[in-house]
Amino acid sequence: MKRAVNALQNFGKSLYGPVLILPIVGLFIAFGNVLGNGALAGYLPFLGHPLIQSIGQLISKSAVSVLVNLALVFAVGIPIGLATRDKGYAALIGLVTFVVFINAMNVTMQLQGALAPADQIKAAGQSMVLGVQVLEMGVFAGILTGALSGYLYNKYSGVQFNGAMAIYSGHCFVAIIMLPVLMLLGVVMSELWPFAQHGISAMALAIKGSGAFGVAIYGFLERILVPTGLHHLVYTPFLYTELGGTQEVCGATYQGARNIYFAEMACPEVKQLSSTVVWDARGISKMFGLPAAALAMYMTAKPERKAAAKAILIPAALTSLLVGVTEPIEFSFLFVAPLLFVVHAVLTGIGMMLFYLLGVHAIGANGIIDFILYNLPLGTEKSNWPMYILVGLIMFTLYFVVFRFLILHFRMKTPGREEEDQETRLYSKQEYQAKGSNDGLGEAIVVGLGGRENIEVVDNCYTRLRVTVKDVAIIDEPRLKATGAKGIIKQGNNVQVVYGLHVKKMREAVETVL
Repeated sequence: MKRAVNALQNFGKSLYGPVLILPIVGLFIAFGNVLGNGALAGYLPFLGHPLIQSIGQLISKSAVSVLVNLALVFAVGIPIGLATRDKGYAALIGLVTFVVFINAMNVTMQLQGALAPADQIKAAGQSMVLGVQVLEMGVFAGILTGALSGYLYNKYSGVQFNGAMAIYSGHCFVAIIMLPVLMLLGVVMSELWPFAQHGISAMALAIKGSGAFGVAIYGFLERILVPTGLHHLVYTPFLYTELGGTQEVCGATYQGARNIYFAEMACPEVKQLSSTVVWDARGISKMFGLPAAALAMYMTAKPERKAAAKAILIPAALTSLLVGVTEPIEFSFLFVAPLLFVVHAVLTGIGMMLFYLLGVHAIGANGIIDFILYNLPLGTEKSNWPMYILVGLIMFTLYFVVFRFLILHFRMKTPGREEEDQETRLYSKQEYQAKGSNDGLGEAIVVGLGGRENIEVVDNCYTRLRVTVKDVAIIDEPRLKATGAKGIIKQGNNVQVVYGLHVKKMREAVETVL
């Protein structure tokens, strides 16, 4: 069981690199839409200049091209996340194997006479990938080849030969293994994928058929799994595969909620965003719910500790509101009142259910900055963003009432309600100092993780240092918390140390020591 959890965590972590890049692509699409949106010229006349319009279209349409080649992004990005050494070579192996895979599938289909004529490609469930006609696997092709590449790279990249065979050692040996494996995989998937596609389509229809209940369960699972780091495995398929919907936009077919609405943003022919945007409505709890939870904590704090509680809750609430990073505030009550975290997950599901029931089709995956950049240029017809705010205000009220009641009724020790001998805190002094200096910090973290010899892999996501260790039992949690960690999560040999938005500095400090 532990090995399975470790494998899932590592795989979820490997998805984070590609997933992290795509919101940046979305921001460029949004910026291009601001410049190239002719409707805005009525309010800002200078935007109507042909040069401005052309620049806007250049930016948005160039960025959309990433979505068309998303499978390649995952095929290269996943091996980088999985590799324990020489990540650059792992990425190269991922690229090569993806190219071999799609061409092996193409040749197999050609020999079978299964390639559809150009005007029947879509109807036959086929598509063009890097100029090669294959079965429409979407991002699954990149995930499959990327995961296999990363696994085999870790397993065989350490193999070394002597003498004349030395040139075939390391990543070259991995390539020797990978090429025939991917050729065989291309042949096998050309036979098996139609059955898998049928299963995925049936699952998508079942989820769609469950209506508001399915959306609520999705929202609950996405939040409740945050402490385990497995939540990436919940939302990624909905954002980037057929599970999140399939839509033709401006002559091209896109799969996954995020891919669809990014393409629709840049397409002037689309009059209203698709309903599939509901699968990325996770920002409702981030922008409205958690700030309300912070307010409830402040209002229920002891009078003599209200000032201290306000000083730490306001920055945490603003982090969630502005950029959608929730862990600083979530972990502030996760360890002192786990029930609140469960309630938070339930309320997240309710918020997404209201989004669905009220027919909202605005974009709101993270914080208010993204919300404004994505929605306002689209107008209220294409993106009915005022309805999103209405749902948000309902959730703000619900969060505040429920959290306040539970904190008072169960006498929970949330920030500002600690015992007399306990400090009111979310961040430590060392954590604040770490923003300006890493002197001695890396060494302290390494010692807390059990020393250099205990550390195998070091990586990070938005707010967590993710480490694979040999022996999790020798982790020194008090020492790690003294470096500013707000929480330590152990799953098998995987350790996640929650630091906050400046976690990249922590990782760099550790890598410097190692």
